[in-house]
Amino acid sequence: MDIKRAKQEIKDSIEAYLAKDEFGGYRIPAIRQRPILLMGPPGIGKTQVMEQIAKECRIGLVAYTITHHTRQSAVGLPFIREKNYGGKQVSVTEYTMSEIIASVYDKIEQTGIREGILFIDEINCVSETLAPTMLQFLQGKTFGNQRVPEGWIIVAAGNPPEYNKSVRDFDVVTLDRLKKIDVEEDFGVWKEYAYRQGIHPAVISYLELRKQNFYRVETTVDGKCFATARGWEDLSQFIQVYESLGKTVDREVVSQYIQHQKIARDFANYLELYHKYKADYGVEDILHGTWNTGALQKVKAAAFDEHLKLVSLFNGKLSELFTECFLFDSYVTKLYEYLVHYREQRVPGTGAHQIPFSIGDELHRAEKELETLERKELLTRQDEIILKRVIAALERFSLDVKGTVSAENSEFEEVKRLFEKEADTREDLIERTSETLTHVFDFMEDAFGESQEMVALITELNANYYSVWFIKEYGCDSYYRYNKGLLFQERHQSITREMDEIESLLNTGLK
Repeated sequence: MDIKRAKQEIKDSIEAYLAKDEFGGYRIPAIRQRPILLMGPPGIGKTQVMEQIAKECRIGLVAYTITHHTRQSAVGLPFIREKNYGGKQVSVTEYTMSEIIASVYDKIEQTGIREGILFIDEINCVSETLAPTMLQFLQGKTFGNQRVPEGWIIVAAGNPPEYNKSVRDFDVVTLDRLKKIDVEEDFGVWKEYAYRQGIHPAVISYLELRKQNFYRVETTVDGKCFATARGWEDLSQFIQVYESLGKTVDREVVSQYIQHQKIARDFANYLELYHKYKADYGVEDILHGTWNTGALQKVKAAAFDEHLKLVSLFNGKLSELFTECFLFDSYVTKLYEYLVHYREQRVPGTGAHQIPFSIGDELHRAEKELETLERKELLTRQDEIILKRVIAALERFSLDVKGTVSAENSEFEEVKRLFEKEADTREDLIERTSETLTHVFDFMEDAFGESQEMVALITELNANYYSVWFIKEYGCDSYYRYNKGLLFQERHQSITREMDEIESLLNTGLK
């Protein structure tokens, strides 16, 4: 199955394992809570998925890569204890608590969350001395003589033998005690994730044209050559930072992440053309609604693959705007919730013992919430951005009201005015994004009409979580018209066939 389905399967299993009866006991006893074994190729996001699941389920997470451990760190160190057996004093070997089990208790103390996931990666690549211990761990949920705390679910991950020479096969006895999930790479699922993570549009559009290059692991005379989902995501982030610094990403840089020479060369060439077309076709002018007959003729005369690159450039800019609209809207909504609380908590300062609840107090409350969520490790990156924006706004409000508040102008009225400015900024951003989307549709209509290029644009808008959110919230007449009127499925199949043909020709040249 794909990683998205695997993630849901794990979440469902966790929900079932943590379900309690009327007396507070687990409905599935710990002995029947089979450890989950996630098997799949490296670099497809197994570890990242576990982090997402823990935050979404609001439970703890302790993660270990077991190949980094010895038997001593996993089981504990031996020591001698004196015991009395049958009236005789004897020396017995016992073990200190396993480092891994101790980490679970540390996590409980740190976060205050008593349930969680103990994730062990590369579990089928353990050393010879540690292998029996890992089998005991999977079968009995213990390391040495220490048991995994109640409420903590074991999830393990491993790679199939074709990707790692050190892989060990599990025997039937062990496998019969596991809940095994096989996962495979899937570009369509990854693309959904890529849009939500803000992956560079050049990476997304390149892989849309060269799906077979999304995940490849090959053995050549020079050793292993590979391209993985992890590599594409890390490369994307590096490209974005390089662009902000005015630096160029060339083939040498790409090959540091995409360790497949042909694919690295192909993507580097694509990225160079991607930036060239942005200048050649005046993309920024088009986004602002400015183009002339010469620009249209130049576009029409270009090859189909150039048309698709141009669509990708439009989609990349739109994706940035949709994402920022979503984040700003979420920030304003969260800020409003804090200000509602501030309004409700205000106390008139009519007595010497009464202290009005100020906007500074609301700032401290927001800072405390961020601190608590960070300590419990429950913040997603998106939630963190939104809450930090709220804190920055409350801090700004707190500074701005100082010296401006008088008997005629209450603090609340001043804060209300400042919030209205934020709401106006949100409206301006929404309006600018709507106008940009309309300009793109107008240009596409002038250049291509009801064409496969238009289908490509609609297809990408439908694949992007943020564009779907924006259009659902604020509408777009052109989108509705083309999405409904283009016989979408038939056109989509047609463009897929043509793109496959182009891809085949490109691949022939690549070889």
